[in-house]
Amino acid sequence: MSTDGHFGPEPFVSADEAAKFLSIDRRFLLSLARRGIAGAYPLGTGECRKTWVFRLSELAAAIAGKKDPRPERVERAM
Repeated sequence: MSTDGHFGPEPFVSADEAAKFLSIDRRFLLSLARRGIAGAYPLGTGECRKTWVFRLSELAAAIAGKKDPRPERVERAM
């Protein structure tokens, strides 16, 4: 809550801060981000490298709610 009593949007945090929050290695967190874990947002338009930012509440929910953090695959009818 801010000093004026209003709630604002949850701030984004860096990969370092998010990894520390989850008690995992930064490289592992970035691997999860590339695989689509909820709470990870890429910045920029680069194809090879992206800067990632994270929302801690979404990361925590993704970790708590799923054993496999990759997005579910949608099977196509053939």
